[in-house]
Amino acid sequence: MLRFNAKSLFLRCRHATVLPLNLRRCASLSSGENQQTVEALYELSVDIQKVRKLKGWVLHQSPAYTKEVASLLKDMGASGPIIARILAIHPEAVLCNPEQIQTQRELWMSVCPDKNELIGIIEKFPASFFTSSSHHDNQRNNIIYLQSLNLNKRVITKLMASAPQSFSRPVEQNRVMVCTLQQAYKELGGEEANMKIWLQKLLSQNLFVLLKPAEALKQNLVFLRDQGFSTAQLLHLLSKLKGFVTELNPDSMRRTLTVSQETIGCSEEELREMILRCPALLYYPESTFTDRFESLLSAGISMSQIIEIPTVLELTPQIVNYRIQRLKAHGYDVRTGSLDVLNGTKKDFEMSFGKLQLQRERPLFNPVAPLKGDD
Repeated sequence: MLRFNAKSLFLRCRHATVLPLNLRRCASLSSGENQQTVEALYELSVDIQKVRKLKGWVLHQSPAYTKEVASLLKDMGASGPIIARILAIHPEAVLCNPEQIQTQRELWMSVCPDKNELIGIIEKFPASFFTSSSHHDNQRNNIIYLQSLNLNKRVITKLMASAPQSFSRPVEQNRVMVCTLQQAYKELGGEEANMKIWLQKLLSQNLFVLLKPAEALKQNLVFLRDQGFSTAQLLHLLSKLKGFVTELNPDSMRRTLTVSQETIGCSEEELREMILRCPALLYYPESTFTDRFESLLSAGISMSQIIEIPTVLELTPQIVNYRIQRLKAHGYDVRTGSLDVLNGTKKDFEMSFGKLQLQRERPLFNPVAPLKGDD
């Protein structure tokens, strides 16, 4: 019969070798991983399992500059948790040479000098900041060019963060597109004094417009002119389409216009007026347009209502049905009322809905108002 000898067990355990913390950590290393990288990431509280799952190849690379990158981010004002989040989302950052990151930091701070704001941008768009050193010259040249256009620094920063490809390529390519946009604006009657503001809005609303071929813009404007749009109307569309006019092509627009006119049964002039009020009609696929149109008709909305407020076609059938039911529950019938109350973003709808409720709950007379006496 075996007996439990506590003293003997204690003596054996006392002489057992206790693994150092770092060796116990290394025991969990996957085959071929860079031990120093894994250890450094552990110390920074980075989610190693997330890194292994999404971008495990990074942990196999050498050399890596984990501590140096973390130190640079800390020097810029990043807290420990923020550094951990950045490296978990974009672990490739540890493969960037510290000198390259320092150059990148100087470039970005030339348009975004606020360190806290810059760290916030890096946290959201780490891949845009930790980019290849081979792009630094292009980035610098593109920054200088866009600054020469007197564009707002926030617009340039937004472009750098959300559309880094625009800055990675040679400045000449961006210059061609900007000049094409400026030329189109002038030829369509745009005022020179307003061109900078117009260009700024267009770039900030469609961050990828610079990456589109300039020829596409020219072809689309020629097509729309052939459809009967005046010069002033073309300028309106170029502004309201927020640069998406560069993503269209004559064939897709021709199909959309044909389906729209056949479905609505309106004249070409009426269709142009609808498009001017709702430019989105130009780039909706035929199937999307048909589905949304049929959904509105099945809800009892008339053709004339849609022609009057075509922007309601910007809403998905699900959103339209949800809003119609909410309005119906409060006694509002969209079949006889204006469709304006359906329009807009969620915030716009809630404001319109609130005003509608207020109007219906308002008393018919003011109980504190003095009664008029007999004359």
